[in-house]
Amino acid sequence: MGVKLKTVSSALALLLGLASSLWGATLEELSGPEAAAELRAGKTLTGAQLKKPVPSLAPLHAGFRSLLDENMKALEPGILVEGLIRYKKPDGAEPSWTAAERNAVFNGVLALSSLEGVQYYSASRKTMRTFYEYSRVIEGPDSKRALPDPFYPDPPALLTLYARQKDLTFGENVYRYDYRAGEDFLAFVQENLTTMNAGIIPAVGKNKLRSVVAVIDAEDSLLVYVASLAKAAAIPGMGERIGSSFTNRVEAILKWFTGRADRAFGGD
Repeated sequence: MGVKLKTVSSALALLLGLASSLWGATLEELSGPEAAAELRAGKTLTGAQLKKPVPSLAPLHAGFRSLLDENMKALEPGILVEGLIRYKKPDGAEPSWTAAERNAVFNGVLALSSLEGVQYYSASRKTMRTFYEYSRVIEGPDSKRALPDPFYPDPPALLTLYARQKDLTFGENVYRYDYRAGEDFLAFVQENLTTMNAGIIPAVGKNKLRSVVAVIDAEDSLLVYVASLAKAAAIPGMGERIGSSFTNRVEAILKWFTGRADRAFGGD
């Protein structure tokens, strides 16, 4: 009986997620009442799993879940780090984001150069540390020619960009960014096109890292979700080391987005 009830509950959750993607949803419908209460209290929810991870914080939004499931299936990661935050819209904001607000958020997350200088707290060093030392859009996967951050007056449904980024943990690498724009959500997938090294040790092979990010309109809030999926090198302890580092990366991305959203909603 317990298994049947769990199955019915899961099916109901998926139906609610489908309805959310069609008609909009509240924070509670997208994340569940318990998680929503923590998010409304200002908490950042995070989690890390190794070996055969299963997303546990992903929003119940059919359009986004299909994207996340697609990437989980394609990569079959051994590491999954998730993060979830609520961005509170300004008082008096419309129940659903306006076209201008949606467009501003979209162009905000396209501004990859704004990742330069973002700070995070390094638990191992017990100090603040720079996440991305360099971050620029480039012409293509084989080019180092930097381009200005793109701007679109109306977000395209699908968009691909390439970027060269240098962080203090994995050095300089080239990434592909695939963006999706829906009526009530925006998402992008970052994939590494070069091998990521931890010092002189290859830590994550090319095409073995995907970061999946979603911004979902939720009435008085934006629900922001980040998942970093990776297959680590088969070196003892490497998975735990990368998992810890990726937790910092996820928290840094969430913090960065808050700043971009402030600009989009006129708060900065």
